Amino acid sequence: MDPISLQLGKKNLWGLLVGLLSKDPEWLSAKVKFFLPNVDLGCGNAALDLTQKVILQLKELHSQGSATWQEFIHCVCMELDVPLELEVLLLSTWGRGDELPSHLAAGEERQPESQLHQGLKRPHQSCGSSPRPKQYKKQQRELAKQYLQLLRTSAQQHYSSKLSGPGQPLTFHQAYVPPILQWGRATAPFDTQEGAIMGSSKAEDGADMSIRDLFNTRADKGSRVMVLLGKAGMGKTTLAHRLRQKWADGQLDRFQALFLFEFRHLNLITGLLTLPQLLFDVYLSPEAGPEAVFQYLEENANGVLLIFDGLEEALHPYSSKETVGPEAPGPALTLFSGLCRGTLLPGCWVMVTSRPGKLPACLPTEAATVHMWGFDGPRVEKYMGCFFKDRPSQEAALAELRANRHLRSMCAVPALCRVACLCLHHLLPGSSPGQSSALLLTVTQNYVQMVLALSPSGYLDAESLLGLGEIALRGLETGKVIFSTEDIASSIMAFGTSLGLLNSFCVCTGPGHQEEGFAFTHLSLQEFLAALHLMASPKVDKDTLTRYVTLNSRWLLRTKARLCLLDHLSTFLAGLASRACRPFLSQLTQQDQVWVGTKQAAVIQALRKLATRRHTGPKVVELCHCVGETQEPELAGLMAQSLPYQLPFHNFPLTYADLAALTNILGHRDAPIHLDFEGCPLESRCPEALAGCGQVENLSFKSRKCGDAFAEALSRSLPTMGSLKKLGLTGSKITARGINHLVQALPLCPHLEEVSFQDNQLKDQEVLDIVDVLPLLPRLQKLDLSRNNVSMSTLLCLTKVAVACPTIRTLQVRNADLIFLLSPPPVETAAEIRGAPDLQENASQREEVQSRSLALRLQKCQLTVSDVEMLIVQLREGPHLDEVDLSGNQLEDEGCRLMAEAVPQLHIARKLDLSDNGLSVAGMYSVLSAVSTSQTLADLHISLKYKTVVLMFAPKMEEQEGNQERVLFHDSLMPQMPSMLSLCFPNIRLTHCGLRAEHLEQLCTALGGSCRPSHLDLSGNALGDEGAAQLAQRLPGLGALQSLNLSENGLSLDSVISLAQCFSAVQWALHLDVSFKSQVIILRSDRRARDLSAAGSLPEFPTGSQFSWFGQHCIPRSFCLRECQLEPPSLIRLCETLEKCPGPVEIKLSHGTLSDQSLDTLLGHLPRLHQLKLLQLSQMRLSLRSPFLLADLFNLCPRVQKVDLRSLHHVTLHFRSNEKQKSGRYGMFTGCGLSQEHVEPLCKVLRNCEDLNQLDLSANQLGDDGLRCLLKCLPQVPISGLLDLSHNNISQESVLCLVESLPSCPRVQEASVNLGSQQSFRIHFSQQEEAGKTLRLSECSFEPEHVCRLATSLSQAWPLKQLTLTQCCLGLEGLTVLLRFVRWPEGLLSLRVEEPWVGKAGVLALLGVCARASGNVTEISISETQQQLCIQLEFPRQENPEAVALRLAHCDLETHNSLLIRQLMETCASLQQLSLSQVNLCDASSLFLHSLLLALSELKKFRLASSCVSSEGLACLASGLSHCHHLEELDLSNNQLGEQDTKVLVGALEGKCWLKRLDLSHFPLGSSTLAVLAQGLSHMTFLQSLCLSNNDIGDIGCYHLSKTLRAAISLEELGLSYNQIGDTGAQHLAAVLPELPKLRKIDLSGNGISPAGGVRLVESLALCKHLEELMLGCNALGDPTALELAQGLPQHLRVLHLQSSRLGPDGALSLGQALDGCPYVEEISLAENSLAGGVPRFRQGLPLLRHIDLVSCEIDNQTAKPLTASIVLCPVLEEILLSWNLLGDEAAAELAGVLPQMGRLKRVDLEKNRITAYGAGLLAQGLAQGSGIQVIRLWNNPIPPDMAQHLHIQEPRLDFAFFHNQPQAPRGT
Repeated sequence: MDPISLQLGKKNLWGLLVGLLSKDPEWLSAKVKFFLPNVDLGCGNAALDLTQKVILQLKELHSQGSATWQEFIHCVCMELDVPLELEVLLLSTWGRGDELPSHLAAGEERQPESQLHQGLKRPHQSCGSSPRPKQYKKQQRELAKQYLQLLRTSAQQHYSSKLSGPGQPLTFHQAYVPPILQWGRATAPFDTQEGAIMGSSKAEDGADMSIRDLFNTRADKGSRVMVLLGKAGMGKTTLAHRLRQKWADGQLDRFQALFLFEFRHLNLITGLLTLPQLLFDVYLSPEAGPEAVFQYLEENANGVLLIFDGLEEALHPYSSKETVGPEAPGPALTLFSGLCRGTLLPGCWVMVTSRPGKLPACLPTEAATVHMWGFDGPRVEKYMGCFFKDRPSQEAALAELRANRHLRSMCAVPALCRVACLCLHHLLPGSSPGQSSALLLTVTQNYVQMVLALSPSGYLDAESLLGLGEIALRGLETGKVIFSTEDIASSIMAFGTSLGLLNSFCVCTGPGHQEEGFAFTHLSLQEFLAALHLMASPKVDKDTLTRYVTLNSRWLLRTKARLCLLDHLSTFLAGLASRACRPFLSQLTQQDQVWVGTKQAAVIQALRKLATRRHTGPKVVELCHCVGETQEPELAGLMAQSLPYQLPFHNFPLTYADLAALTNILGHRDAPIHLDFEGCPLESRCPEALAGCGQVENLSFKSRKCGDAFAEALSRSLPTMGSLKKLGLTGSKITARGINHLVQALPLCPHLEEVSFQDNQLKDQEVLDIVDVLPLLPRLQKLDLSRNNVSMSTLLCLTKVAVACPTIRTLQVRNADLIFLLSPPPVETAAEIRGAPDLQENASQREEVQSRSLALRLQKCQLTVSDVEMLIVQLREGPHLDEVDLSGNQLEDEGCRLMAEAVPQLHIARKLDLSDNGLSVAGMYSVLSAVSTSQTLADLHISLKYKTVVLMFAPKMEEQEGNQERVLFHDSLMPQMPSMLSLCFPNIRLTHCGLRAEHLEQLCTALGGSCRPSHLDLSGNALGDEGAAQLAQRLPGLGALQSLNLSENGLSLDSVISLAQCFSAVQWALHLDVSFKSQVIILRSDRRARDLSAAGSLPEFPTGSQFSWFGQHCIPRSFCLRECQLEPPSLIRLCETLEKCPGPVEIKLSHGTLSDQSLDTLLGHLPRLHQLKLLQLSQMRLSLRSPFLLADLFNLCPRVQKVDLRSLHHVTLHFRSNEKQKSGRYGMFTGCGLSQEHVEPLCKVLRNCEDLNQLDLSANQLGDDGLRCLLKCLPQVPISGLLDLSHNNISQESVLCLVESLPSCPRVQEASVNLGSQQSFRIHFSQQEEAGKTLRLSECSFEPEHVCRLATSLSQAWPLKQLTLTQCCLGLEGLTVLLRFVRWPEGLLSLRVEEPWVGKAGVLALLGVCARASGNVTEISISETQQQLCIQLEFPRQENPEAVALRLAHCDLETHNSLLIRQLMETCASLQQLSLSQVNLCDASSLFLHSLLLALSELKKFRLASSCVSSEGLACLASGLSHCHHLEELDLSNNQLGEQDTKVLVGALEGKCWLKRLDLSHFPLGSSTLAVLAQGLSHMTFLQSLCLSNNDIGDIGCYHLSKTLRAAISLEELGLSYNQIGDTGAQHLAAVLPELPKLRKIDLSGNGISPAGGVRLVESLALCKHLEELMLGCNALGDPTALELAQGLPQHLRVLHLQSSRLGPDGALSLGQALDGCPYVEEISLAENSLAGGVPRFRQGLPLLRHIDLVSCEIDNQTAKPLTASIVLCPVLEEILLSWNLLGDEAAAELAGVLPQMGRLKRVDLEKNRITAYGAGLLAQGLAQGSGIQVIRLWNNPIPPDMAQHLHIQEPRLDFAFFHNQPQAPRGT
């Protein structure tokens, strides 16, 4: 607005002048003195204010005449900082006419009064100076006027020459349709801190706007820097030029000057520029006076607009060093930064365009952003209407547009719309409807048709076009978009400019340097031509082509050394790879379509690879465009199927065309998909692109840019998305209008399961409108309306809806959260709901409402008492309530009381939470009284300190079941209370409520209703000793509690001890747990029931789960005291109190210090505690005197059974139930620091303990001296079991002392010593003298001198029956010495040596050692693999020279080992057994054995197993064996033999009529060999055992063998496993088995026997009266065989193996019934059968069962209870295998319950089951109750590693490792 047009009067101007001069009164006073030197205005004016003084001075000056006044006004304008507008007014009104400068033209803009003080001002001269002439100002304004007019004229001339014509079809034309513009958020660069300040003058985010809104008056208050963001082709450059054109035409009158720069032009300037150089030298130079013009621009900067186009193309990096003024040079981007930040030309307007992506840091954080979205449908039609001038063409073009969806989506991009119009203009004449648009299905086809349309007369200049494409590609690769005349050949230049593909213009390369430049009409056109060159040029091979098929991120920072301009090159390559483009490419390249197809296939293959990879959101969109361009359904399907189930799009702009491309790809997908758009700027009509996309299952939008228009578009698409289940529209700015559209659309989406409208600033009515739709959404499960504006009245309306709507199951409100959870009814119920809206008139629907359950959570909603009253009225008429949570409100005492009183009427099934509602102590009593009559209350927790008030309820059925179980428990204690069935037993917790002793009476009165507590928790109060005493007296009146918690109540030790009197006062009190220091005091009933109900974080069992070990009788009472210093008086009082306790008692004291005096006092009272069962002192520091005091207990207290002292910190005393009970006593004093000096006193104390079974002194400091002293005292100590001296720092000296002392200890049965890592030293005793002793020495590292002494000691240690030396460094020489010097008067000695050298020495060397023995060698066993040599010696040695000579006569003495043969003949004259296993026999050894066998006339057992022998060696052995006529046992199994070797060995069986046992397993028995064997077996009438396993006998061989077995009437064992005899062979055997009267064992595993053969076989076995072991596993026997076996089970059966036999539940149950009560069964294996619920169930049990294998039998928790009931009836069971089943925690609980009853059980395997940490903890508890189990395997159960480690530390016998290292048996077992 022109300020002159304001026509201000002199009155207004006078006021402006006064206001100006009031700011500088000193200057005014100086001027008054200058003009009026004789006038003094200071006198008498001191009382005036500043304004009045200024007015007085001005009046004096004005009164001096016009000349003085005009001169004064001239000084004001020249010397003071006067705004230009005010200066003009002053001079035009009061100045001299000939000196006043003329005004600027009428078109020059002026600013309103509010802007007068903006801009830079000129410095004024010093006061008192003479006035300067005004000629300079006049000249400046004239120059500025001329330059501004020059700017307009230049712009008008530029655009007048750019009007569209036939020769320039792609340039500007008169028709312009503005694109969609939307305000965005403030733009902050990525490397600045978050939270940029937004301009306050912009419209709301997401609001549509027009071009005039860009610079409206509201924007003056906001940022003057604007960023216009839009994708390629959206019209950013067009808009920039449009603004310049409108300004040149006078339509942007608010700006005096407008400058338009393009960064692609600025990139050509390599030097540094100042701002005046940028404006004048680069853009447009003024005709004269550039300094004056620039000064004018500075002073009027708010009227200057600078537009920078293409920020993403800025090449030179931005310098962080800001310029200090307009004269400071810098790169163009630095000048741009100075303009944006206000350091240059402050106050000016800056507008910059850019593609979306990372913006450089030069932009200020407050810069406003505007998103450009291109065209919507009406704009496209308007553009086409402007493009086509005649009406028929318009209608034809619009018809093609409306009929082609792909064309419509492409025309949303203005650049593509322009190309499409050009193509239609060319195609429409002479084409039928739809034919033209069919050629424009992709972007690439549009460009192809455009090229064809531009070609004159249809002639395609291929050479020029490809040349232009090569230039385009070279420019893209080098980042060049502007080309010089040197870059383009003249012919190509003429071709490009003639078709309008190239534009020519003048470019400035520096100040004063200009040249002609060329650029493609649009960057996309350059990319298309580059792609065309790549596809059509023969110079480009396939590998080079595929390197350009890449996906670029949208977030590249375009300020690198070179531009990245290949955004759409891949898209055009993909488009050119389509079949539709093949004819065009063939025409262009003059090649056949095969050549073109090869290059197209390379692009398709590259896209195929990309389609199978995972990409970010921007790359997915780009790939969708590429795949869509190819028009390949198979490629689209591959990409669609490869997309992840969750497809996120975050923080990048998306257009309608992008979503259309995505929808096109999803149309080829079979599986559902989730689309998540978060923080993405979205075009308002984007959702329309998703219409009909049936693959979208989850659709989520989260953006502030989504408004009502977006919601309206979304509402049109939602009903067409048939698979949509989840919809999210959060963080938007939709209002009632948008919600109205969505509410109308939601009922048309029947599959919706979840809807979220979070954070949309919805008001009450909108929320209610949405909730009203709930009955119309039959499958909805969740509605989220959080973070909206909801009032209290609306909230109560929502609760009413929740009560009335039958599908709502949860309403959750907390602060800003508002969520509905729904449970959709069946289809017919939903139909009824829609058909009958009035619930009160339909009886069936009322039943539905009453049967459902509703959870209502209204947390922190500021509810008051009046609100609660209304809420109670609503809930009374509603359904059953699962939960009501009113925590964090303002109910106070009255509101809490009302809710508590309403509990019986509200039918709350689970929880009522009234926490944080201001409840007081008085209110607590009201709540207690109100709920005292509740029959469903399960738990009440009130904590006034922590503001907790929670009531938990139990359903009636569960409550009744629980009551019945509880009454059963109480009946065992109090049979006089049958009325308890009608009572409830809740947990009452009143913690941290400030209760004192005076409150107890009122509290007990409140608790005295019909609702008696089962657990009463009064912890954290202030009861003190007085309160504890009162409560102890009132306990009988509170009923049968299960626990009482008095923790943190300030109780003294005397008060704690007095609580133990409750053991006698109330029968339920069984355990008193006290941690005195931390004040934890709990009196409770049975602990095991408590542990199951308070599992903490571990899983709970379902209600009603029962375990067989509940309710055991005689549960001991226990007193546990921790963290307390116990003095003798306290101990005396404690013992006196516990003396009166009925039943067994346990005392556990821990974590304290016990002096010797206190320990004496405690131990002295033990004989008087007749009911004491256990005394445990844990973590108690004891003195060295304590071992002797504890050992003396065996003499002082006859009931002491076990004393266990560990490390002087842990003591456990076990007591017998009575003195008459006879069982061994155990003394364990481990880690107590005992040394030699303590041995004699300890042995003296233990001397009188006659029934001492075990003494453990391990981990002490005895050393060799202490052990020698102990061995001397040992005969006086009556040990009958085990003496453990491990880990006592002993050496070989102690070992030798042990051997020397054996003769003096006749009751020693066995001694074992290991001086290696185990450091074990154990001696086993028997009650009577032992005839033979066993000595095992391991890792003793004997030296030669030790060996001699050992031999001497062994000679005196007669009788010793067995000596084992394992890795004792006993070499070949040492063993020879030992065998030579050990001599006994008589008897047998078995010597076993295990040394590494044994496996390497060879058979001959080992036999040589045996030849040196001092006694007769009767047995020799050699195993090289096991590194073991076993020799049995007989004393005294008997020599018979005649027998030796006779044997030597049969030997071949020509061998070089004749001397060894002679020696062996002497020592091995009585050799009866020779065993060679796992040896390698050389030919020499075989020849030697042949000679030896000839001489061994008494040999009865020969074994050669798993060995390697040559054929020659086997021949020698066979020859030798043929002379052993007295052989009774022959084992030739598992040798590596050929068929011929087998025949040789079988031939050696001839004449072995005395043979009793024969093992030929793993023999390759052919038909001929089997015939020879059968012939030999027919003569072995004494044969008792025959093993022919894994011999491939088959059914035919079985037939021949069966005939032979008829003669084996003495046969007891028959092994034919894994011979594949089948049903036929089984029937052959069945015919002969009854004829074997002595048969005890038969193994037919793995023989392919089916039910047919199995039934026949078991029928035959039923006739074998002496059968003990039956092994039929790994056959497909099935249930028929099991049923037949059950009917004829052998009477003496001991072992039954039926693993992997395809048994089912019926067969297993029948077998279990048949086995029940069998007196001899020791082992059962039913592994790998589908037993499920058919595991064997016993009623009588199996008295001798030791092993049961049920691995992988599909056993679950339901089967576990009868299984455990069965195994507990097997008293000697040692091993249970239950791995790879379905057992869970309930099964673990059952097993844990029976573990203490399984006295012989050693191992339980529970690998690969479903046991959690809770079940493992139960197993640990079961082990802790005295079980003798060595290990429980729990590998691969769902137990976290840290929890597994914790449980293993707590109980080492729980093994979670993959490999099992079997632990030692626990001490005392």
